[in-house]
Amino acid sequence: MNHLAFKAGGPGRVDDIMVRADQYGWRPLYQDRYPHAGGPDCYAGWLENSAGFKAEVVADEP
Repeated sequence: MNHLAFKAGGPGRVDDIMVRADQYGWRPLYQDRYPHAGGPDCYAGWLENSAGFKAEVVADEP
Protein backbone atom coordinates (compact mmCIF):
# COMPACT_ATOMS: atom_id res chain seq x y z
CA MET A 1 0.00 0.00 0.00
CA ASN A 2 1.35 3.42 -0.96
CA HIS A 3 -1.06 5.66 0.97
CA LEU A 4 -4.61 6.09 2.22
CA ALA A 5 -6.96 8.70 0.79
CA PHE A 6 -9.65 10.44 2.83
CA LYS A 7 -12.66 12.46 1.70
CA ALA A 8 -12.50 15.88 3.31
CA GLY A 9 -15.53 17.82 2.08
CA GLY A 10 -14.93 21.02 0.13
CA PRO A 11 -11.63 22.58 -0.98
CA GLY A 12 -11.65 24.93 2.02
CA ARG A 13 -11.62 21.96 4.37
CA VAL A 14 -8.65 20.46 2.51
CA ASP A 15 -6.83 23.79 2.86
CA ASP A 16 -7.62 23.89 6.59
CA ILE A 17 -6.30 20.37 7.14
CA MET A 18 -3.13 21.15 5.23
CA VAL A 19 -2.48 24.32 7.23
CA ARG A 20 -2.92 22.53 10.57
CA ALA A 21 -1.23 19.23 9.69
CA ASP A 22 2.15 20.11 11.20
CA GLN A 23 0.49 20.59 14.59
CA TYR A 24 -0.29 16.86 14.54
CA GLY A 25 3.02 15.53 13.25
CA TRP A 26 2.23 15.53 9.52
CA ARG A 27 4.25 17.39 6.92
CA PRO A 28 2.91 18.47 3.53
CA LEU A 29 4.20 16.82 0.37
CA TYR A 30 4.29 18.06 -3.24
CA GLN A 31 3.75 21.69 -2.20
CA ASP A 32 4.94 22.90 -5.60
CA ARG A 33 1.91 21.16 -7.15
CA TYR A 34 -0.66 21.78 -4.38
CA PRO A 35 -3.64 21.43 -4.65
CA HIS A 36 -3.49 19.56 -7.96
CA ALA A 37 -0.67 17.04 -7.37
CA GLY A 38 -3.16 14.29 -8.20
CA GLY A 39 -4.02 15.88 -11.53
CA PRO A 40 -5.84 18.97 -12.82
CA ASP A 41 -9.30 17.68 -11.90
CA CYS A 42 -8.38 16.64 -8.34
CA TYR A 43 -8.22 19.10 -5.41
CA ALA A 44 -6.16 17.31 -2.78
CA GLY A 45 -3.34 17.61 -0.30
CA TRP A 46 -0.71 15.00 0.43
CA LEU A 47 0.80 14.49 3.89
CA GLU A 48 3.48 12.29 5.45
CA ASN A 49 4.19 11.50 9.10
CA SER A 50 7.52 10.73 10.77
CA ALA A 51 7.07 6.99 10.16
CA GLY A 52 6.81 7.65 6.41
CA PHE A 53 3.09 6.91 6.22
CA LYS A 54 1.36 8.97 3.51
CA ALA A 55 -2.20 10.25 3.41
CA GLU A 56 -4.11 12.06 0.70
CA VAL A 57 -6.88 14.45 1.72
CA VAL A 58 -9.31 14.89 -1.17
CA ALA A 59 -12.07 17.45 -1.73
CA ASP A 60 -15.20 15.47 -2.58
CA GLU A 61 -17.59 18.46 -2.61
CA PRO A 62 -17.51 21.65 -4.70
